[in-house]
Amino acid sequence: MARDIILNLAVSLDGFICDEDGDFAWIGGQGDGAADTAEAFDFDAFLASCDTVVMGRKAYDDCGISHISGAAGKRFLVATHTPRPPAGNVTFLSGDVVGQVLALKRRPGGHIWLFGGGELASALIRAGAVDRFIVGILPVIRGGGRRLFREGLPPLELRLDRCTVADGIPILEYSRRER
Repeated sequence: MARDIILNLAVSLDGFICDEDGDFAWIGGQGDGAADTAEAFDFDAFLASCDTVVMGRKAYDDCGISHISGAAGKRFLVATHTPRPPAGNVTFLSGDVVGQVLALKRRPGGHIWLFGGGELASALIRAGAVDRFIVGILPVIRGGGRRLFREGLPPLELRLDRCTVADGIPILEYSRRER
């Protein structure tokens, strides 16, 4: 099985993944399924396809891993500027984090879920490491917070593979277009 790095997260319509303090309690749908598609994104199947979750230190500090169902069977890699010892199934990466994630990608295993945040996602996108993007667009305009994508990213052409809607949240699944 090809081991992809898959960015999968929710974002406000104006591009924010959490508020200024790292809170994401505002993440949710619109409360009705009037626009739902017959086909739905299967998060449990996605999670089962991944054996590793990569996240930035801010995302780890803000959410931890306890809210992720199935976390016990996953390996968690947390990018940080300050080296820290492992804690259970969490390994802290410092130094050349992008190089370490790329090395992991070359080894056999399940997919790698790029959970967030924006700084780490941008670094991996710049390196051409992200293969697929699964983004839920939340029906809210935040007006501020932490952005999903940083400025200065190289152009990247994507192909829409699938679009589903559940509870007013379109879930867009993209892959990189091959040239």
